[in-house]
Amino acid sequence: MRRIAAFLMSVTVASAAFVAPAFAEWPERPVKLIVPFAAGSSSDTIARIVAAKASEKLGQQIVVENRVGASTIIGTDAVAKAAPDGYTLGLANTTTHAASAALNTSLPFDPVKDFIPVAMIGSSPFVLISAPQMPAKTLAEFVALAKAKPGALSYASAGTGTLAHLAGELFKRQAQVDITHVPYRGTAQSMIDLMQGRIELSVSTIPPTLQQIHEGKLRALAVMGEHRNGMLPEIPTVAEAGVPGCEAGLWTAIVVPAGTPDAIVKRLNGIMAAVAAASDVQQAMKIQGVDPEPGSPETVAERIKADVVKWKDVVKTAKIAGAQQ
Repeated sequence: MRRIAAFLMSVTVASAAFVAPAFAEWPERPVKLIVPFAAGSSSDTIARIVAAKASEKLGQQIVVENRVGASTIIGTDAVAKAAPDGYTLGLANTTTHAASAALNTSLPFDPVKDFIPVAMIGSSPFVLISAPQMPAKTLAEFVALAKAKPGALSYASAGTGTLAHLAGELFKRQAQVDITHVPYRGTAQSMIDLMQGRIELSVSTIPPTLQQIHEGKLRALAVMGEHRNGMLPEIPTVAEAGVPGCEAGLWTAIVVPAGTPDAIVKRLNGIMAAVAAASDVQQAMKIQGVDPEPGSPETVAERIKADVVKWKDVVKTAKIAGAQQ
């Protein structure tokens, strides 16, 4: 955290040296970045890393505003309903735009039509974790054990309706196993129960579990990404481990309200591409378990559309009702 704090401070000082242009051109004043997650969360940290570096390149301060509530819906809706003038940006990810649509039939916004994607920032896969005392040492062995004991094994997520829960159900479907979902509030207690043998598997993001994995207190069976993750380069992907088709994780992007001028979107896309390419940003992102993944607005739009379909299908087949994310 000290390295991230030092990074944010250095960029803030650098951005203060910029002087706004004398002519009336966007941006003439600070830009707001609405983050529908609590201050101090991983998504909030990612937003602040991006905002700090983008402020330097934009020549105006990008101010992070946390709008939490209703499982990210309040903050995301605030972005959708903001004036499309380039002065309101939104942090979007798999939860805000895909899982929300999959889990809620009456959203106050359309995740596709009410936003213009600006740029992809990066992605972070989930990881499937077990305890060292488990007889299954690989994902293939875990699947075999689960098939031999239908309904006897369990897996943890950060709560019913969270993306980790949906990822766990996707794994169950693709692996064709019957394991019981145990929802927790966050990851801390689930890691304790996993290490003590009360549960057999957990679906988690990488950073909260990394130290225990390196210390041998937890065993990473596979990362749920299309490629190996830089924080756990020795751990195979789910496809490499024998369960293809259950890739899952959080992508993070910047969006603006529908109707924002193309010229502003294009300029922001160029700035975000430069932000994602900066070595200090990449290092800060790595600490958060995020692989920088710059992309065009079209790339983000296609990802949102595809993920809405993907997670709606998972919610339907797993019969997840009344879920909240």
